[in-house]
Amino acid sequence: MAIFALLFIVIPLVEIYVAVQVGHAIGALNTVGLLLLLSLSGVWLTKIAGFGVISRIRRQLQAGNMPTNELIDGALVLAGGVLLIVPGFITAVIGLLLLFPPTRVLARGTAKRRFQGRVRYIDGGPHGGHHLDGPDDIIDV
Repeated sequence: MAIFALLFIVIPLVEIYVAVQVGHAIGALNTVGLLLLLSLSGVWLTKIAGFGVISRIRRQLQAGNMPTNELIDGALVLAGGVLLIVPGFITAVIGLLLLFPPTRVLARGTAKRRFQGRVRYIDGGPHGGHHLDGPDDIIDV
């Protein structure tokens, strides 16, 4: 419930406050133009970063490796693109940070640590794995 309050109440209020402050400094029309420019450049930057991640995923798959870091990067690029498309200065800054590789590496490390305990390895994973018992060894998600 707190996450929804943050997403739908706090962040929009902060974005409006920042937009009004920027509007006072540079003018309302310039503020709208800057927000539009951020959104359009966000689409372009997301496209470039996304294609880069897709090519790294393909290389990992062709080498026979599981592209775990690349898949996480893909999710972070998607999140960064969405944040850049949403009009607002704070979300644009966060979106840009998720698109640039050096800061994306930091976000990837945080995401890995956050979900480390929630991942289960099946049959031969790096932590010994678990054997599925059942007639077809089906994983139902």
